[in-house]
This record gives sequence, C-alpha cells and structure tokens, in this order.
Amino acid sequence: MKRDKKRKVLAYMMRWWYFYLIGFLAMFVAIYLDMKGPQVTQSIIDDVIGDGRVELLMRLLLMLLGIGFGRAICGYIKEFIFDCAGVRVGRDLRKMLFGHIQGLGVGYFDRTNTGELMARVKDDVDRIWSVTGFIGMLIIESIVHTCAVIYCMFHISPLLMLVPLITMPLVGWTAVRLENKLDQVYQNISEQNAELNTVAQENLAGVRTVKSFAREEYEIQKFRKQNGKYYDLNMKLAKVLAKYEPNISFYTKIMLVCVVIVGGIMVIYDQITIGELGAFTEYANNIIWPMECLGWLSNELAAAIASYKKVDKIMKEEAEIKDPENPVEVDSVKGEIAFEHVDLEIEGHKILEDISFHVDAGKTLGIMGMTGSGKSSIINLLERFYDTASGCVKIDDVDIRTMRLEDIRKNIAVVMQDVFLFSDTIQENISIGQRKRMEYDTVYQAACAASAHGFIEHLSDRYETVIGERGVGLSGGQKQRISIARALAKKTPILILDDSTSALDMETEYQIQTELGKLHDVTKLIIAHRISAVRHADEIIILKDGKIAERGTHEELMKKKGMYYDTYLAQYDTQWEPVFDAE
Repeated sequence: MKRDKKRKVLAYMMRWWYFYLIGFLAMFVAIYLDMKGPQVTQSIIDDVIGDGRVELLMRLLLMLLGIGFGRAICGYIKEFIFDCAGVRVGRDLRKMLFGHIQGLGVGYFDRTNTGELMARVKDDVDRIWSVTGFIGMLIIESIVHTCAVIYCMFHISPLLMLVPLITMPLVGWTAVRLENKLDQVYQNISEQNAELNTVAQENLAGVRTVKSFAREEYEIQKFRKQNGKYYDLNMKLAKVLAKYEPNISFYTKIMLVCVVIVGGIMVIYDQITIGELGAFTEYANNIIWPMECLGWLSNELAAAIASYKKVDKIMKEEAEIKDPENPVEVDSVKGEIAFEHVDLEIEGHKILEDISFHVDAGKTLGIMGMTGSGKSSIINLLERFYDTASGCVKIDDVDIRTMRLEDIRKNIAVVMQDVFLFSDTIQENISIGQRKRMEYDTVYQAACAASAHGFIEHLSDRYETVIGERGVGLSGGQKQRISIARALAKKTPILILDDSTSALDMETEYQIQTELGKLHDVTKLIIAHRISAVRHADEIIILKDGKIAERGTHEELMKKKGMYYDTYLAQYDTQWEPVFDAE
C-alpha cells in the first residue's frame, strides 16, 4: 500500500490528537492568564496606589495569587501532556522506521553501514520526538504568546508599541540567519555522527581481531580522526551560536530599556498612565522570553528537520525484492529445487552464469568451488535475497518470484558460513524466537543431532546459559553446532549448509553427517570445501568463475580426474582407487 511518506510524522501525531487537544487547551488558558497579570498590576498602580481605593487591594492580590496558581497548574498539564504525546510519536516512528528497515532487501544493507542506521533509529528519531513534544509546544506557545502580547500592548498604546515592533524584525532576521546556518551544520553533524558510530561499532565488534593483530594504535588513530571531524563540526556549531545568540539577547534588553524611556516620557505628557506603563513594561518583559528562545528553538527545529530528512531518505528506499501482487498459494512444500539457466548480476558484476541443476525432494546436492566462485550466491537466489538476471529458480516446480517471501523462507533452514548468535540463552538461539511455540524436546533433539548437547550440559545453566554478543565465550565449533541445531529445530523441507562444519573436527563432522543422512524427507544443499562433507551427495557440482565446471557423483567426478579429483588429492594426500560393483 503506497502512502505519502512526507505525512508519516503528522499521521502519527494525529493518532494522539486528544493529548494535543488537552495540551493546547492548557496552553491557551496559561497564555490567557499571562495576559491578565499585567492588567491586575495596572489596576493596583492606578486604582489602589494612584486613586487610593485600598478596598480593591485584597481582591486584586487574590487575583494575582489565583493567576499564579492557575498558571502553574496549566503549565504542568501542558508540559506533561505534550511530553506524553511526543514520547508516543517517537515510539511509533521508531517502530515504523525499524520495521521498514527490516523489510528492505539484502542489497540495501550491502551498501549501507550499520553505524548510519543506528544513528537514524536512535539519535534522529529522538530529535523528531522532541519537536513533536516539548520543543514543538514551546515553538507554538511562543508564537501565540507573542501575538497575544502584541494585541495587549496595542490596546494600551499603539504609539509605544512601535518600540518592540522595531526590535522584533531585527531579532527575527537574526534568528532566520541562525537557522539557515544551523541547518547545514546539523546535517553534517548527523552524517559525521553516523561515521563515528560505524568506526566504534566495527572496532568493538572485532575487538579480538584488533588485539590479535596488535592493531590498537591504528584503530585509535582512525577513531581519533573521525572524532576530530565530529569535534570540528560541533565547534563550528558553537561558533555560529556564539555569533548570533548574544545579539538576540542584546536586542531584547535594549528594547526593554527603550520602552521604559519612551513610556516615561509619555507618562510625563499624560498620554498614558503610570499604571499603563507598568502593564506595558510587564508585557514587554513577557515578550522577551519568546524572542530569546527563538535562537534555541530555531536550533532544535533545524536539527529535527535535518534528522527528518535522514529518516525520510530511508523511508523512500524501496525493497528490491517484494511479494508478487497475486502470489501463488503454497499449502505445503515437498522440497524439489530447480535452477534453470540462471544468471545473476549485482551492480553490473556477473556473479553466476547459466547455472542449471535439479534436486528431487529428499535428495542431496553438494556444491564445491574456489572462494568467490558463486557458491553462496546460489543460497541468496534460493532464499530470494536477489532476483535472477535471467532464468528462474523453482521450488516444487513453482517459480519463487510468484511465491510470497514468507512462504519461501519459512520452508528453508540455513546454516550460514558466518555464524551469528544473539546475546541470549542457548535455548532462545536454537528456537530463534519461537520459544513459546517450540517445545523443549524439539530443542533438545536438535542439539543432540548437531552434537551440541554434550558441551551445553557442561555449561553453568545448560540450555538457559546466556551467551555473549555474537557467541562470545564459545569456540568456533560450538557456535557452528548451535547454528546447525537451530536449522534442524526449524524442521523445514529444505536444509542448506553453507560450509557449516569447517570448524569441526573430523569425528564430530562424521557424527553430524550421520544424523543428516537420517533426514530422508529433507532436501539438502551442502556447500563445502571439504570432500568429506559432499562425497555422499546424490550429485555434486563444481563451480568456477560463476559457471558449473564439473558435475556428477563422487565416483564419476573422481574418474574424470579434473578439479574435484585434484581437490581430493590435496585433502587426503593419497591416490584414489575406483570402487567396482560386484557382478
């Protein structure tokens, strides 16, 4: 469903319209009370002090007390209500943004760094949140308050009102100049903040690699360089604020002095009363805070606008891979896989060319090849992370481009080459978010089949043991076994193992392969560098430069004495003897 993304923030604000309604009512009452205060002061000066009507004093003092009390109550309500609304808008906007990011294709993440996305989801949404809450309230209140003060001053003396009116455009011009300067600075700061986050995130995530290669000094210098740029931009921001904000404060103070001088002259010539001058001075004093806040509010508004542009840029991103408009309904998947003359291109680079193979349901396909030959790209195509440049990929004789993405991926379990484990319990990592639906026995059986149960039982809290970020504290082989258990627990008709036993010893690998061999109703794609991982597959294909260079069973490929045969000799360092069937 297409929607105007420009209106998303407004749409989320409208969800909480009753909060804003209550907040605005409290604001208007508070402003009304602010306007009544100087009128009471005028009456005290002219009627009580000037005319000696002392009987009015107690009533007027009670009115001032009531105005102060009412102003405090309304101020609390409006600030609390606007904060509540802003928090909810920020929460909804962040949830929407994160959900949108989750829906983007793998290609987007290939060209976007993690630090930038973290900055958008956290820092930029926070700035938008502030403008939809407290800061936004102050902006509106300052405008309404200023208009109300101007009206009241005009009612007292149109001539004296010329003094603040002359000053206000000067303050406004200074504030506009300030906002224009800040807008570009804040955009640059936002960009640099993302760069700084990326450097820090990469360093902390790869801290073991950094220490292993004694790379600390280099990383410190790299961080220092980005931090220096961030410092320079913030110093530029400080210079802009230092240049313009004191001017705003100076203009408002000069305006107040001029009001007293001109008003005093008008009192001498009986053009206004001294009480009216007192009220006018109080109004002029009341107009100072919106004018002084103008620079700060412009600052916050400029920051929020810059942040919104960043968020909006992400929201305009469209997923390259989408569900078809009229998807084919798939009730159950048997697991038959077919690649028919498949080509794959990514950013103009040809990755795969004329790949064709067929795997019957329940059969096993082994895939081997040099690094960069396109092995993992076959997985990406099967899970429809990318679409083919030509040809088609089919599951159960159905082109996957006509299927829902959920239907494709829920029927495929993948053990990735780069194992990713969440900072959570082992049981949660194996059940992968389905703990409430997945029985413990399923997790236990999957762990046993992956030869993971043994070491899990020796951990402090067994399956409830919380492992560190990305599996810190576990060996490479232990992480692979948990990853294999996760795939087996999913119980899908298609199982893909992408070099999933590279960190295992030969005995453990053999145990896992034995368990995998018992899955007769599961179609398996095994990508590996080891002959031992694929030798029992129903068919093996050898990739070279994105093309199929060899194909056949283990015995057939050995007889060809090609790439597969050379790999066998390199790994086993022995001659191969053909196996003949007994007649």
